[in-house]
Amino acid sequence: MIEARPLEIDGLVELRPSRWPDERGFFSEVWRDEWLAQVSASGRFVQDNHSRSNKRGVLRGLHFQTPPAGQDKLVRVARGSIFDVAVDIRSGSPTYGRWAGLVISADEWNQLLIPQGFAHGFVALEDGTDVLYKVTATYSPEFERTIRFDDPAIDIDWPLPITEILLSPKDQSAPLLADVKTGF
Repeated sequence: MIEARPLEIDGLVELRPSRWPDERGFFSEVWRDEWLAQVSASGRFVQDNHSRSNKRGVLRGLHFQTPPAGQDKLVRVARGSIFDVAVDIRSGSPTYGRWAGLVISADEWNQLLIPQGFAHGFVALEDGTDVLYKVTATYSPEFERTIRFDDPAIDIDWPLPITEILLSPKDQSAPLLADVKTGF
């Protein structure tokens, strides 16, 4: 069983799978294919990814893949917590360039469904955070794009000071949204 709650930007959905605890720990079905129709994902999941952030402040993003390799993502945290962000990059959308953010944590056991047409990024809020996410298209480097995490036109309110943010060289040199052809 899963509880679905739409966020303020059309297409973004927070999911909360049920957990059954007992004295040993808990059991949870974190995903079933039949839930796909419930949450309006555009395909079936074909790849699972696992990201570990050793330190608080590791920021990954804002990433997306252009068509025909666009991806729906289902993001969850197995250990630690993140502030997860999705930016609407669908040209013609009334919310183009707007972002929505959500704390996803192992304690809350929540997930975020991000459809194609959104750039995605997250910052680790704890050391040793493990993020797992399913995608509806395999990784295709030729279709991968990155947008600056601190683009002033998007104005994301990251929960950590900029001095605590740790970025990859690719993310450090990412262009602004205005300079990226998104394909959506």
